[in-house]
Amino acid sequence: MKKFFKTVAVGFALAVSQGVAQADTTLTLSSWLPPTHPIVSEMIVPWVKQVEEVTDGRVKVNILAKGLGHPKVHYDIARDGLADITYSVHGYTPGRFPLTKVVEFPFGGNSAEALSVAYWKIHQKYLAKANEHKGTQLLSVFTHGPGLIHNSKKTVASAADLKGMKLRVGGGVVNELASSLGAVPLMKPSSKSYEILSHGVADGILFPAETVTAFNLQNLVKYTTIVPDGMYNTSFFLVMNKDRFKSLSEKDQEAIMSVSGEAFARLAGSVWDAADAAAMEELKANGNEITVANDAFLEEIKERSAPLEAAWIKEAEKRGVDGAAALAELREMTANYGK
Repeated sequence: MKKFFKTVAVGFALAVSQGVAQADTTLTLSSWLPPTHPIVSEMIVPWVKQVEEVTDGRVKVNILAKGLGHPKVHYDIARDGLADITYSVHGYTPGRFPLTKVVEFPFGGNSAEALSVAYWKIHQKYLAKANEHKGTQLLSVFTHGPGLIHNSKKTVASAADLKGMKLRVGGGVVNELASSLGAVPLMKPSSKSYEILSHGVADGILFPAETVTAFNLQNLVKYTTIVPDGMYNTSFFLVMNKDRFKSLSEKDQEAIMSVSGEAFARLAGSVWDAADAAAMEELKANGNEITVANDAFLEEIKERSAPLEAAWIKEAEKRGVDGAAALAELREMTANYGK
């Protein structure tokens, strides 16, 4: 009988110790943007709080004081376990995530929320089977608001105005599109924008409105051209080390995903929509020139981007994905969002 109670006591102690360890799970998140940037302050920080809430405090996320590397290596930082969770831009590593270009083509819509939610759904329905995020748990994909043209030189109202202009781009479709419109693309992370503009390395940038004011660029790029429905969008990821995710209980895995995926895409998109609106008002108040692209310019963008879409659809087919259907459904979902 003594042996029985001893065995029970040991088992209970082990269970308690495992419970304590589980309750104390702290995940690390490497962030390469400044704490004041909306991605950090209004997307990542709220999500971190949500993770703790939905796991009843069993899982906490610690945002590291300094990023563990260049933005282009942040996917590998999570995959290799240097940090548990990271975010970044797919296009910072050209050729690695080709299917994510689905969300980057022109005229994706005027709402980052609508497009981001549609993007997550389309990714899960069409793209996930290609396993481009191997080695990680994909927590979410999302995109910023409609991409605009900002420069320090002149009004841009046609492709001819872009010829020879050195523009900072983030990689992906926008890189190819800038080239096809006659510009000289400079692929740099967004965090380097002030440096290359202030030193004259770049003449302008392709960004949503929010990013101009977020990086205090409004006095460096005084000319903005709005492309209705966006000249482009940029694909972002939020990922977690696969083994680290699997080490959590099934209950906590499900809880984390309940505030990730579509929920995080909606959060990120809504934040960007609000930030874009506020930034546009700030640009106007600053005296920046705001031009809306006319029909002729929009047609030029459409003509130059058509071959890029066709090439991507062929690439998707090689990977077993119906790219034409994915792109069409993405646009339909975005257009009908909230209706």
